[in-house]
Amino acid sequence: MSNNLSIRHLRAFVAVARHGSFTRAAEHLHLTQSSLTATIKQLEQQSGLVLLDRTTRRVLLNAEGERFLPVAERLLSDFDTAVADLQAVAEHQQGQVGIAASPSTISRLLPPVVKRFHDRHPQVGILLRDHSAAGIEQHVLANDVDFGIGGNHSDQPDLSYTPILRDRFGVVLAPDHPLARENGTLDWQALAGEELLMLSTDTGIRAQLSRYPARQDIGLQLDRPTLEVSNPAGLAALVEAGMGLSVLPALAAGTRSFASLHFRPLANPALHRDLYIIRRRGRSLSPAADSLLAMVRETFSSMTLPPFVEAVPDDG
Repeated sequence: MSNNLSIRHLRAFVAVARHGSFTRAAEHLHLTQSSLTATIKQLEQQSGLVLLDRTTRRVLLNAEGERFLPVAERLLSDFDTAVADLQAVAEHQQGQVGIAASPSTISRLLPPVVKRFHDRHPQVGILLRDHSAAGIEQHVLANDVDFGIGGNHSDQPDLSYTPILRDRFGVVLAPDHPLARENGTLDWQALAGEELLMLSTDTGIRAQLSRYPARQDIGLQLDRPTLEVSNPAGLAALVEAGMGLSVLPALAAGTRSFASLHFRPLANPALHRDLYIIRRRGRSLSPAADSLLAMVRETFSSMTLPPFVEAVPDDG
């Protein structure tokens, strides 16, 4: 049997079988009768079997044709369903978009984007995964999500990092801490000798601080804190309990867990964290994911951002 049979041959055969007439089948397929006859002849020649018995009044399926008809109908149904699914995804009528992001990004920045996208494309599902920077990178590498929003934890060669936001580091204090009696910026040197509580090393916050070349000159043992915590809520509870203070970027310090604490931006030097759109190199986005990413960029650049958080202009 030849491998040159196509959907065109199957569609022609099913139409003739259903209508019992080349004339009516040709009209249904919007073909000339001669073109349809040639297509059926090709099918029979390439399959090596006669599938139709022709009479002067009617076209009938023979035994081989009867066996082949349900197979051809199933193949056509599967093909048409697959094409319809592709068109639905292209037209944002179905599918799912996945984003991995830091908890502070999901809680403080993504809700208006997700709401706007859902209102516009209600048939498209949205999956949000909150993770540390290392977890975000791993989910993007594993194709578990379409893209991530987070810090550059390990500079993976298979990932692209496009800056989208920048926020400033500051100190997070319990309300009764002596340094919380004033507002405004605070020099790093003022933190010397304080008990330092930090998020764990799998976070982008720690990764970025560890890259700061003059970290040994600011009077804090950033690489050797008194205590490390993997969960921001746990860190906030320990700071509130008076265990010590913490250094966090403004976006993370503004989540609900830190609502009862005091934040002062740090100066001399002013240190910032960059947040990136993280994508797998060489992997294209679905139309829905591409639309949501464009909406993220547009919303972040136009929305009123929290204090000490700024959008990074899109150079692309």
